[in-house]
Amino acid sequence: MTDHERWWMNGELVAPSEAMLSVVDHGFTVGDGCFETTSVVRGKPFALTRHLRRLRRSLAGLLLDLPMSDAELCAAVAASLATRPDAGIVRITVTAGRGPLGSGRNEGHPTVLIALGPNRGWDAAAAVITVPWPRNERGALAGIKSTSYAENVIALARAKDAGASEAIFPNTVGNLCEGTGTNIFVELDGRLVTPPLSSGCLAGVTRELVIELTGCEEIDVPIDHLETTGEAFLTSSTRDVMPITRIDGRQLTTGPLSIGASAAFANLIAETTNP
Repeated sequence: MTDHERWWMNGELVAPSEAMLSVVDHGFTVGDGCFETTSVVRGKPFALTRHLRRLRRSLAGLLLDLPMSDAELCAAVAASLATRPDAGIVRITVTAGRGPLGSGRNEGHPTVLIALGPNRGWDAAAAVITVPWPRNERGALAGIKSTSYAENVIALARAKDAGASEAIFPNTVGNLCEGTGTNIFVELDGRLVTPPLSSGCLAGVTRELVIELTGCEEIDVPIDHLETTGEAFLTSSTRDVMPITRIDGRQLTTGPLSIGASAAFANLIAETTNP
């Protein structure tokens, strides 16, 4: 953070210390909102068009209207980034705005915040654990990048206690779903596969790009396959393609599927910031 850094909030550029949220904002009281986080590449937010597309899907799923065009959002992101050229990530958060102390909403204006942060500083590879709490692939929030993140916080705390950096969820029928902030790809019979969106996983932007780059298949995989898969990797907008080297204490090697996907994604980033 620098003295000149400014975040965009509800139409104004403000110092981070002045980006104040009302104590009755529905994003604070009941987690009624959604967000997008993307990395900054060569001074620009990576794949912003795709992130804004997913933001609109999340807003629609939450029955929220955002009276800003994508062009206005892009301009707001650029204005904030101009105040901190060395930023590593951009996060766009939209909440329902001020509301009652309950689930009902007011007919008010949403809260929109564009915040900047440093690079996350991830390791080159990840150790992961599986957790017993299932994602609900039929729930109202399935596929929505909601600010209701408490179950992710709990699962990630469990992972950190086990010396891992990510926790992997099954869904309600026992199939592989996703991590707390990642999608997962695994080897199955020598080919690369990842859970379909019908599993309840988030439609990750990096996931989408890796599927396009590799021709990966989207199929349901039992969570138990993690006990035998030959290789696996995580994807996210801050981790890019991250090989998994340990699952629940079982060591894995970084194989050709992971190496190929990582190289293809690195080449994409070198070519463009808005694929």
